[in-house]
Amino acid sequence: EVQLQASGGGLVQAGGSLRLSCVASGFTFDGSSIGWFRQVPGKEREGISCINSGDGRTVYADSVKGRFTISIDNAKNTVYLQMNSLKPEDTAKYYCAADLTGQIYCPLYGMDYWGKGTQVTVSS
Repeated sequence: EVQLQASGGGLVQAGGSLRLSCVASGFTFDGSSIGWFRQVPGKEREGISCINSGDGRTVYADSVKGRFTISIDNAKNTVYLQMNSLKPEDTAKYYCAADLTGQIYCPLYGMDYWGKGTQVTVSS
């Protein structure tokens, strides 16, 4: 059974940092792309970062560029999202997802598997 388990969320003050982890089981990354998305109630889920497991290419949304860093450990089947300089507007539930075709932009409606999400709350 394919599973993606996101963890590492929590409550942090503005300016603080968190590191999210996404552990995949039931499949190996093998050229797939793994993305991080976030969603607040009443709004559409948005993509914030994506990494290709084959060549390591990354993309970031403008809203997180320079503050968030995505990385991958293929041996551990794990993708990380290091979030620095957090802002209250980063508050959301964060999800990881996998696109087995390896598209570098991790299209929201093109992802094959989704994790259940982890809540990040940034207080002002």
